[in-house]
Amino acid sequence: MRNNPDQNTQISAVPDPSEPAPTDLPSSEAAEPPPHLAALLKEAEDEAARLKDAWLRAKAETENVRKQAQNDLARAHKYAIERFAEELLPVRDALELSLATPNATTEALKDGVELTLKNLQAAFDREKIVEINPVGEKYDPHRHQAMTLLESGEPPGTVVQVFQKGYLLNDRVLRPALVAVAKPPETKAPGPAGA
Repeated sequence: MRNNPDQNTQISAVPDPSEPAPTDLPSSEAAEPPPHLAALLKEAEDEAARLKDAWLRAKAETENVRKQAQNDLARAHKYAIERFAEELLPVRDALELSLATPNATTEALKDGVELTLKNLQAAFDREKIVEINPVGEKYDPHRHQAMTLLESGEPPGTVVQVFQKGYLLNDRVLRPALVAVAKPPETKAPGPAGA
């Protein structure tokens, strides 16, 4: 029987005895790395430990700042009107005093209400709450709320009547003014030609 080259034949590689095996290292080199590599490795490990410590401290500091900011924001929301509330206490005191006065005359009540209104206006001024009373001004949909249109001698789009004053807080509308706005006069349709 003749051997066919296509049949499975096993060829074993025989190592060359003149080449050292890859694991054939001197025993002193395999046991420990050279001294300069050991020093570099130790330095790198120390640096990694320092960086990890710094990162953990920065992370903790960031978390503390975040929690403090949340607490500050919660306090700001909870006590946002504290200063304004303190400004209103004298107004309430004046109203209670006016009502508690026995046998108060109409003139005394009027004086008490005027004093109370002055206290309230002073509180508004300190908190920068400004009145919107736009009679004679051009209608501004950002500050005014039109309730009706009225025929008037004023130019169309002019505020001719204020039903309720509006208020601004630092240029932000707290309440728009309720107003009547001038409209152009209606022209009468011409009658029949023979009339």
